[in-house]
Amino acid sequence: MYKIGVIGGRDTVIGFKALGLDTYPVESVDEAKRVFRRITDGESEYAIIYVEENLAEGLNHDIDKFKDSPTPAIILIPGRDGSMGLGQSALRAAVERAVGTNILGD
Repeated sequence: MYKIGVIGGRDTVIGFKALGLDTYPVESVDEAKRVFRRITDGESEYAIIYVEENLAEGLNHDIDKFKDSPTPAIILIPGRDGSMGLGQSALRAAVERAVGTNILGD
């Protein structure tokens, strides 16, 4: 059975823990990289991994490895300070790859 994981700052992931998701509170991009690589190494048991946007910038290379893979789906979420727009940009790019055009508009 697949799991759902969340990587982000302590304030961001705490609510997800209450929902029963696997949470990985991190304090730096380097720590996020170590966690991300550990939970995606080999046969990942995660179907979905939520990553806080401010950490995702430093994980671009690692995240890109999974952009054409069905699992795990990497979804960027806003942090405590609000959205940086990265999640929306990633969604727009994924839809454009799948459909062949931007159907979401600007």
